Amino acid sequence: MHADDIFRGIGKFAVKFRWVIVVLWIVAAAAIPKALPSLASVTQGNNSAFLPASAPSEHAANLAAPLGFSTSTVPVPVVAAVSTGSFSAADQTWLNGTLVPDLAKVKTVTKVRELGQSAVPGPNGVAGQAAQIQVLSDVSTNDENAMTKLIDDLRATIASAHPPAGMQVHLAGQLAINADQQKQSGSTGNQVQALSFVFILLLLLVIFRSLLAPLITVIPALVSVSIAGPIIAELANHGLKVSQLSQLLLIVLVLGAGTDYGLFLVFRVRERLRLGDSSKDDAVVNALTKVGESITFSAFTVIAALLSLLFATFQIYSNLGIPLAIGIGVMLLAGLTLLPALLAIFGKAAFWPSKQRAGAETSGVWGRIAARVVRRPGVALSIGVIVFGALSFAVTGYESAGFGGTITAPAGTDSAAGTDLLNKYFPVTAANPTNLVYKLSTPAWDDASAIATATTQLQKDPLFIGVTGPLNPVGTTGFTPAQYTQLHALLGSGPLAATAPAEPAAAANAGITAAQWSEAYQLYRATFQFVSADGKTIQFQTSLAAGDPSTTAALNAIPAVRDAAGAAEPTLHAVDWGVTGEAPALYDISSISNSDLAHVIPIAIIVIGVLLALVMRSLVAPLYLIASVALSYFAALGLAVILFIKIGGDGGITFILPFLLFIFLLALGEDYNILVMTRIREEAHRMPLRDAVTRAVAVTGTTVTSAGLVLAGTFAVFAIVGGRGSGGSQIRDVGLGLAVGILMDTFVVRTVLVPCTVVLLGKWNWWPSKLHEVHAAGAQDEVGTSADALGLSSAADGPTTTDDSDSESRRKS
Repeated sequence: MHADDIFRGIGKFAVKFRWVIVVLWIVAAAAIPKALPSLASVTQGNNSAFLPASAPSEHAANLAAPLGFSTSTVPVPVVAAVSTGSFSAADQTWLNGTLVPDLAKVKTVTKVRELGQSAVPGPNGVAGQAAQIQVLSDVSTNDENAMTKLIDDLRATIASAHPPAGMQVHLAGQLAINADQQKQSGSTGNQVQALSFVFILLLLLVIFRSLLAPLITVIPALVSVSIAGPIIAELANHGLKVSQLSQLLLIVLVLGAGTDYGLFLVFRVRERLRLGDSSKDDAVVNALTKVGESITFSAFTVIAALLSLLFATFQIYSNLGIPLAIGIGVMLLAGLTLLPALLAIFGKAAFWPSKQRAGAETSGVWGRIAARVVRRPGVALSIGVIVFGALSFAVTGYESAGFGGTITAPAGTDSAAGTDLLNKYFPVTAANPTNLVYKLSTPAWDDASAIATATTQLQKDPLFIGVTGPLNPVGTTGFTPAQYTQLHALLGSGPLAATAPAEPAAAANAGITAAQWSEAYQLYRATFQFVSADGKTIQFQTSLAAGDPSTTAALNAIPAVRDAAGAAEPTLHAVDWGVTGEAPALYDISSISNSDLAHVIPIAIIVIGVLLALVMRSLVAPLYLIASVALSYFAALGLAVILFIKIGGDGGITFILPFLLFIFLLALGEDYNILVMTRIREEAHRMPLRDAVTRAVAVTGTTVTSAGLVLAGTFAVFAIVGGRGSGGSQIRDVGLGLAVGILMDTFVVRTVLVPCTVVLLGKWNWWPSKLHEVHAAGAQDEVGTSADALGLSSAADGPTTTDDSDSESRRKS
């Protein structure tokens, strides 16, 4: 059975049962989201949660476990302060007896602890003008509703606890700032989806010059997104990790690729109507017969590229493949059933008010371009290769960048007030520290002098502008080694009560006043975030001189930071050490991402090459089709380097851009290759190869460029909307980089360079199939342009014009 027969059968089924199919899809779109969880509720926002255990930052995080550190929880700093003097006894009781227990009751909160109190400024200051409380929550950092609810619940809890007169209590940190930014600017994800939908509709209105065709084209993609999301979320409840990247790319990929597949069919239906098919049903069936194989193999190439990510080491990539492959699979099903059913229902009305008169078809702009290009294919191909090769050379200047930037709280918000208090009373390290973790051979209090030496050593290193640790837990002068050892002998280890006990006789006999004892007690309490209960795990919190940990400068500084941390290991007599925090995690992610790219690309190329060989029935065509994608990929990445690093002055390009460029250009680029090449084969049944190439580009050029504009425009919307928020420069680079790469691939590679290569290779396009052998038996022109010589039609068949006779001739060959 020939492929045309399969898709003709699918088309007849979709047309015959059009209403049943539409109803079933509507029911599925309504029932599945209600029966299954939402995708937003299961996404994981912490990229370090996807790192392999062998990653240095993961090793450090595991090393810090005795200190209560976990990559599965997110901290929310709470800062309480009085403007003058210090906390009264009543204030202390309220903080630890009311506020801390109440905050612990908030949903998703796993732990609440006081990290320490700052001293009143001045030479005679005493501890207790400000206190920092840390709330740990396991909330999903990419479920915007859940994050907002957590922040709102914490603030409501603080208000209902009625802070004492003269005390102010505010939230600080990234989560609180993001929640306040969201309230000002709205949900970025929802805006991206809504504006992408509007953009696609407006673009399709211009392309089709009709009212219904754009909606009919987009509806299957929207339905697929609504169905695929809950299915993926249900799998997440059974162990599949889903990142924010998966959630965003599902929207962009299914809307973009789904619209592309819709364009493949809708344009072909319009063409059939213009050619004079007897009825709308025949037009739909004949169209699906011809493009069904293209749509299916296009989807298969995307799915194959996505599933090749399963071989990646970094789980954010390896777990990206399955969710997106599910989305494309649902879209393929919708494209082969729901879209034909809708087109059969509306028929010519789908293209109203434009007229679909028989014989109205013209060659158009792409027909004229193709005619000129194929006359001198060698010149056009050489120019394209030289230009793209020059752009590819710029890849040598590629540098990985962080993903984000310094976050800023909106003026006048609660998080802005909390950030000000945090910066005023506590080291900047408290908000987003880079932690140096050490496993000691003996308890910290038995070798406190080594800790003092290491503290001084780290403080003198120009890499750090702030270092706090066991002997200076709140950034002040802190303890001497002897004082720390003595306090441990008096108070022991582990969490201590909020209120200082009665002053021991030994302290009183040493001339220590009650106020000094209370201050020393509170300072010693604060050491328990730096020293484990057994004393054998300690950490230093540092602020990087390179800047905010999410920036490129901080990411690039991590090798030197690790060297500095390792240099302190012998000083501390440590048996193990590590560096954890945002910057080390980003560095490891970037390194693993680049490594994964190197070994995932060959696997994807082999798998897609096999699929192309099947659909092209050739071993030669897949070689230059994949080579064209590689050329397009490196040229697009090189252009991104020129735009963002050389011209824009950025320190680097976010590490995910090369990977995303690879996914979209390899997978979707082959989509367009399949559409163009299968049409060339089809047209070669009726005309010489040069004419077949001209005709194929003329009728597919608008489809390919429209599809490329849809996908590129979607990414441009993502860049514009997402670029307004925190870390917006990196989101902008991703969106614009992908948009430019897709446009280059669409307007140059697929519609010019590939057709030129087909003309130049002639008969060799189809080697080693029997089609090539038939050509060898008798060529009719210099490049094997005869359909009979190419073996694309039986010598006895003669010219064919109907789809049925076409299918018959294919079966014979």
